[in-house]
Amino acid sequence: MFDADKLASAPAGFRSADYKAKDFAGKKWVVQVAPEDCTGCSLCTQVCPAKSKTEPVKKALVMEPIEKNLDAEIANFKFFMDLPDADRALLNPKMIKSVALMRPLFEFSGACAGCGETPYVKMMTQLFGDRLVVANATGCSSIYGGNLPTTPYAKNEKGMGPAWANSLFEDNAEFGLGMRTSIDAKNAFAKQLLTEMAGELGAELVSGLLNADQSTEAGITEQRVRVELLKAKLAAIKTSAAKLLAENADYLVKKSVWILGGDGWAYDIGYGGLDHVLYSGKNVNILVLDTEVYSNTGGQRSKATPIGASAKFATSGSYLPRKDLAMIAASSGGVYVGTISLGAKDSHALQVLNEAESFNGPSLIIAYSHCISHGYDIGKLGLEHQKLAVETGLWNLFRYDPRRKEQGLNPFQLDSKPTKPVAEFMATETRFKFVRQQNPEHYEELVKMNQAQIDERIAYYTKLAG
Repeated sequence: MFDADKLASAPAGFRSADYKAKDFAGKKWVVQVAPEDCTGCSLCTQVCPAKSKTEPVKKALVMEPIEKNLDAEIANFKFFMDLPDADRALLNPKMIKSVALMRPLFEFSGACAGCGETPYVKMMTQLFGDRLVVANATGCSSIYGGNLPTTPYAKNEKGMGPAWANSLFEDNAEFGLGMRTSIDAKNAFAKQLLTEMAGELGAELVSGLLNADQSTEAGITEQRVRVELLKAKLAAIKTSAAKLLAENADYLVKKSVWILGGDGWAYDIGYGGLDHVLYSGKNVNILVLDTEVYSNTGGQRSKATPIGASAKFATSGSYLPRKDLAMIAASSGGVYVGTISLGAKDSHALQVLNEAESFNGPSLIIAYSHCISHGYDIGKLGLEHQKLAVETGLWNLFRYDPRRKEQGLNPFQLDSKPTKPVAEFMATETRFKFVRQQNPEHYEELVKMNQAQIDERIAYYTKLAG
C-alpha cells in the first residue's frame, strides 16, 4: 500500500488498484509476485478470493507460463521492493487485510512447494517483525529455516530482522526458555542502570522507558524512539555504567520469544522439555507445526498420527488415538492454548497468534499443517484439506485462555463443530487409501474407530465449553 505519486517512476507494466477501505482512503494497493522465486505450487491462486464479476472462473491471481511474464515481472518486483513499507503502527494486527500489508520477514524458504507449515511462520514474522526471537527444533522447519549459506529469515527496510537459532531435537524447549531467561535478565539489568542514572538522563525519559505500555505496535514504536534518545544521551556520558546501559538498551524494547518445531519434537522426542517449559510460568510462545507424522525423517508414525493413517512403523494403519497435547497443556490451568488451521479459518489463526503473544506466561499453539507425506497435490488442494479436516472433526479449533477465569468466564472456547463424517476426509488422502488397498475390511474397522474417537473427543470438548 503506497501513495499514488510513487507511480511516477513505475515500469510500464506495473499494475495497482485504489485502496477502497476507509482506513487508508486515497492510497494505492498492489499484490506483486516474486517471479524468480515462485515455486509454481498455485496455492495463492487457489485461495485468492477476488473473482471477475463477468467471468467467475477468472481470479485476480492466475497461473501463466513464466516465459511470458518473467522479464516484465522482474522489473515490477524490483520497483515493488523499493516502495516504502506501510507504517506498522497504523496497521491493525487483528485483521487479515492489515497483516497482509506487513512485510513478511520469512520468504523464499525452499520448503516443499505448497508446504503447509511455512504460512504460519510467515504470519508470525509479519505480526512480530524484528523483535522476534526464534528457537527452532531440528526438523523440516530448521532445514528450510536455516538452509545455509542462505536463510529465508529476512531484514526489514531498516536492516533489522528476527533472531533465529536451531537446537537439537530433544532440548529445543529448554533452549528457547534459556533465550527468554537471558532476555529478561538483560532487561532487568538495563532497568537497574536506568534507575541509577536517572539524575544524569532526566526523570521524564527514565520514567517513560520504565513504564512504557508496549502492548501495541504503536507503543513499541514509541519505546524504540525513547531508546534511540537514550543512546544519544549515553554517547555523551563517558562512564562504565553508561557504556553498559548502551550495550543493553535494546532490551528495553519488548521481545517476542517463540519456540518452534514439529509434532515429532513436541509430542514425542522433546515432550519432557516442553512440559517443563509449560510449567515454568515464563513468557514464551510455542508453535507446533503439526503434520501428524515425522515429515523430515521419512514419514514415521508420531503420537500425532491419526487412527487409520499409514506411516513407517504403522504401515497397516495407526490404531491408537492422537495424543491430545493441547488439552494436556490446558489442564495445567496457567497456559494459553490454541489449535488453528489457516485453511479452515484464517481469521481464527490470526486471533490465536495475537492472543498467545499478549498472554504474559507460557502459550502453546498447535497448527494443522498439510504435508506431501499425506499423499495428494498439496499446492492445489492443501487448504481444502485443512478445511475438510476441521469439518470432519479430525482437527478441532479451540482456545483455552486463563485470563477469562479472572473475568468470571469459561476459559475454554470451542471454535469449530464437525458437520461431515471422517470417512469423507480419509477417502481423499493416500496415507489412508494405502491401508484400504491392503485390507478393505481392516480399513473399515479403522474408519469406525476413528469416528468413534472423534465423537468421544467432541463430546468432551462440548461439555467443557458448556
